[in-house]
Amino acid sequence: MNNPFIHIVRFVVLILLQVLLLNDINFLGYINPYLYILFIILLPAGINQTRLLFFSFLLGITVDMFEDSGGMHACACLLMAYVRPLILRFSFGLSYDYQTLKFSKTPFGSRLTYITLMVLVHHLTLFSLEIFNASHILSILKNTLFSGVFSILVIITVSYTHLTLPTSDLV
Repeated sequence: MNNPFIHIVRFVVLILLQVLLLNDINFLGYINPYLYILFIILLPAGINQTRLLFFSFLLGITVDMFEDSGGMHACACLLMAYVRPLILRFSFGLSYDYQTLKFSKTPFGSRLTYITLMVLVHHLTLFSLEIFNASHILSILKNTLFSGVFSILVIITVSYTHLTLPTSDLV
């Protein structure tokens, strides 16, 4: 990891934003942005998979402790981290394969694909565990879609206004 201090600050700031501000939004009763997953999205592309899984679990379990959600966020973050290399390869292709990926220098379409897939994996897992009933698949999909779109908009806005601190390149 290029500068651990930046990642630690990002971790703390995103968790505080999530638990103190964003968890209270509940727009229309079920739409809630999950900005804290931006931490996993912005971790360096070359990070060791074990470290990635550890940091993702730590992020998710911290949010679970604040929300008293029984490990749902930890599970969603772990799955998101587990499939992250596949999504990076799909979204960025050769830039990821040759470890030359700079998030700020990639085309917007690739970034949007990456962020969208990461958010959908997280949200589908989270809402499936939250509802945990196959007969409510439409509720799961509705929550995933609307909260996902809201989360994607918030994540793109934050990442483009550089509120997540400088050096947010996937190196």
